[in-house]
Amino acid sequence: MSEQLTVTLQEFRERIKQIKGYEEAIALLHWDMRTGAPRKGIASRSEAVGMLSAEAFKLSTSERMGELLEKLEGPASSGELSRIDQKLVEETRKEYDRNQKIPPAMYQEYVVLTSQAESYWEEAKDKGDYAGFEPYLDKIIDFNNRFIDLWGPKATRYDTLLDMYEPDMTTAELDRIFGGLRTKLVPLAAAIADSPHQPDRSFLGQTYSIEAQKQFSLFILQEMGYDFEAGRLDESVHPFATGLNPGDVRITTRYLEDDVTSALFGTIHEGGHALYEQNIMKELLYTTLCTGTSMGIHESQSRFWENVIGRSKPFWERYFADLQKHFPGQLDTDVDSFYRAINVVQPSLIRIEADELTYNLHIIIRYEIEKMIFNEGAKAADLPEIWNLKYKEYLGITPPNNKDGVLQDVHWSGGAFGYFPSYSLGNMYAAQFTNTLENEMPDLWDKVGKGDLLPVKAWLSDKIYKYGRLETPSEIVKRVTGKPLDPSYLVSYLETKYKEIYKL
Repeated sequence: MSEQLTVTLQEFRERIKQIKGYEEAIALLHWDMRTGAPRKGIASRSEAVGMLSAEAFKLSTSERMGELLEKLEGPASSGELSRIDQKLVEETRKEYDRNQKIPPAMYQEYVVLTSQAESYWEEAKDKGDYAGFEPYLDKIIDFNNRFIDLWGPKATRYDTLLDMYEPDMTTAELDRIFGGLRTKLVPLAAAIADSPHQPDRSFLGQTYSIEAQKQFSLFILQEMGYDFEAGRLDESVHPFATGLNPGDVRITTRYLEDDVTSALFGTIHEGGHALYEQNIMKELLYTTLCTGTSMGIHESQSRFWENVIGRSKPFWERYFADLQKHFPGQLDTDVDSFYRAINVVQPSLIRIEADELTYNLHIIIRYEIEKMIFNEGAKAADLPEIWNLKYKEYLGITPPNNKDGVLQDVHWSGGAFGYFPSYSLGNMYAAQFTNTLENEMPDLWDKVGKGDLLPVKAWLSDKIYKYGRLETPSEIVKRVTGKPLDPSYLVSYLETKYKEIYKL
């Protein structure tokens, strides 16, 4: 590599490191706002987040960044850059071209708005106050529409937002995938509802010590291989994971006194996100490649650990006795009954507590609402009614209030339109990865049944985690499984599991 190219690359890398430093500081402020920052300080903290975000934004869209990119993309760099640097240039170019179209003052205003909205959402959700939250949401939708106009719409306006969370995904492809899922899963759900072999969940209806739930959550994370020297577990209204860098990946969960499974599976879910972020290769440190490649692949890991592992029978053959010890005298049943109880399939109002099968219908509802917002012009004022009608259509139930309806998710308050499909895509990726894992590790379920989870984490680290954003979702799926994403693996997984549970 020439001396001139080396100097250019060093300056480029230093600017990326600066941007990454701002992003870490911003993420830490967000984490603090979501985990107990004083309410009266939220407005000022949101302004601080906005200012830091604006500085990072200016760095990433500066004239100098454009000059560096041109030099690193030029003929002199052809074949000279490492695989990591080449990918870093490609990803930075994509962000540069998109963000340069947004005025910095507009971006800062939007960041302040969403920071305030996320905090107000917590209060609005608790009170079921959609009317108070609606003005925030109305402004956030308006901003996203303005962003789409500046970027230039793709095949549809909503496609533009999808691409930010799952590169190259389109509504045409999702319509096909979700349509196929509906065709397979609705009859399966109907057969399950008609089965005379319904699991008994009555023994779960008790009051469970919050402190004991915390201790068991910590224990399970330890068993999964979560590194507590590189993270921590806290409490929040809505569980989430924040990866500052591989040495600091924090997660939260939500404890309910009347539901021991909520925090349990919420913790395992966020732990799956954290394992991804904690095990990215050190060569990607201080770069924007040091994170998950897409939200779909990220959700594949949280859903894998929560459902494929955490709701499996072998897992509970090992850990049910430990759960009983944490709640003495409260779970007086056998492991098979517990396993069937935590895998009940029935329509429910709350997405994060939904069973594996109907969960995908929750996602399809949100996906269709988001398409209506950006492709058909639905307004914030319309959403509670649309939400309730779709829950009646897809799940046969109507939310009794907005708290358990349109206000239940944090995503829209942060402007994360286009994110929700990632959850169902994650289920599909997870099922396909599991098929390969079972083939390459024939004693997988023996290991899980013995609590030997670290080889599973090691396989995932080697195949997925360490690469960060170095590969695209489609590249990862093709490399790991030998074929592109195929939803039939998810259908097969669900049919096999639930036909056995319900004796179909």
